[in-house]
Amino acid sequence: MNALRHPWLNFILLGSLLLLVALSFRDPAQAQLPAPAPSVPRADVQPAEPLPPSLPTGLSPDELSNINIFETSSPSVVHIQSTATVRRDMFSMNVTRIPAGSGTGFIWDQQGHVVTNFHVVQQQIEDARFSLEVILNDQSSWPAEVVGHEPDKDVAVLKIKAPAEKLRPLKLGTSTDLRVGQRVLAIGNPFGLDQTLTTGVISGLGREIESVSGRTIQGVIQTDAAINPGNSGGPLLDSSGRLIGVNTAIYSPSGAYAGVGFAVPADEVNRVVPQLIEFGRVIRPVLGITLADDAILRRIGGEGALVISVQAGSGAQKAGLLPTTRDNRGRVNLGDIIVRVDTKEISDSNDLFTVLDRKAIGDTVNVTVIRRGKEVTVPITLSASK
Repeated sequence: MNALRHPWLNFILLGSLLLLVALSFRDPAQAQLPAPAPSVPRADVQPAEPLPPSLPTGLSPDELSNINIFETSSPSVVHIQSTATVRRDMFSMNVTRIPAGSGTGFIWDQQGHVVTNFHVVQQQIEDARFSLEVILNDQSSWPAEVVGHEPDKDVAVLKIKAPAEKLRPLKLGTSTDLRVGQRVLAIGNPFGLDQTLTTGVISGLGREIESVSGRTIQGVIQTDAAINPGNSGGPLLDSSGRLIGVNTAIYSPSGAYAGVGFAVPADEVNRVVPQLIEFGRVIRPVLGITLADDAILRRIGGEGALVISVQAGSGAQKAGLLPTTRDNRGRVNLGDIIVRVDTKEISDSNDLFTVLDRKAIGDTVNVTVIRRGKEVTVPITLSASK
């Protein structure tokens, strides 16, 4: 067939020629590239953690400080729950557990020690039907045991077997340089509402309150930061987030917050807690005597601390203190009545304990007693309590 007689064949031939020329200039390497493999996520790549919520704009410096302290310190604050094991009836082996009370505590170290008030755990100490659990900031719950307690200071130490990475100890501070008017923050679980923050100021220093044991706790911090039932055992913090006290009591005719709260000073807590962890009790300096109830001296119009007995081998025995005795006819012969230690007047046994708490084991004190109507002063070396 003649191509000149059919022009459309010329166009087909020309197109084929151009296609061959284009293919000859194609990059060989490009032609050999394989098709991309389907995307497969790597197993070792973790999803990004969600970013913390952004803060509202326009917050004051005080608000920003409060937020920072709460977010930094609240992981160290725990909720303590007491439950009672109760048998449904005398013929059944089935038991049930019911909530019996709650309080607050804070993490002391990464070994699992938690500090709280003695009165928060008192039921469990005195009655085996009660048990304790500590609820951490992440809502994990851990059985707790009491490793030591000091009723005279309303302090107790618990221990839980939680992993160290879950435990963030609270920053410790001091109570020696506090000032009235200083800003404070309290974190606790009032009425079971966990992780509650209240703020206020130090309203007073050097207060005295009565402990569970009847002994006086001295140097107590007074605050107007709201402290309600359930806050007991929680931390009182300064504006740097450091522990300056342990919230322990409120003054209120109704039992609810009325603007006056109290906290055991941090210096007392820092002194007591290490002993409770190591020994389970506080080892304090003593004279080595047993005292009579203060009411006995009050009934006869006297003041001081009446010696009932003297421990063998104690400093009091070596100094010659006389105990109370009975003669052959059953008549009571009063022992020595302590009226002064060094320069401190002693009006009752609580005064004596307060003075001795400020001393150290091995110190020598000058003890003045009334003995058969006369004042006698003797030096006594303090020994460790047993």
